[in-house]
Amino acid sequence: MGQIIRSGTSPALNYGEAQSAESKKDFVHKMGICLKELRETFVCLKIIEKANLSSDLENLTKAKKEVNELISIFVSSIKTSKNNS
Repeated sequence: MGQIIRSGTSPALNYGEAQSAESKKDFVHKMGICLKELRETFVCLKIIEKANLSSDLENLTKAKKEVNELISIFVSSIKTSKNNS
């Protein structure tokens, strides 16, 4: 459970760092770290689901959907930033 807390909160902290990036390259790098952590969180949620480690399937499904949406947003933001370089 500790791992999902770390990977699930890391994107918010790293996004704050990305907003004060020193260059576009630094921004893309920090956003990439956010994306990596979001993907890790998504995998953790899938493991929890498949291993039946949670009885709250409704909230688990909502969390997976939200993380997936955030992944899409970060992928899009990274692509946009790279294309504007």
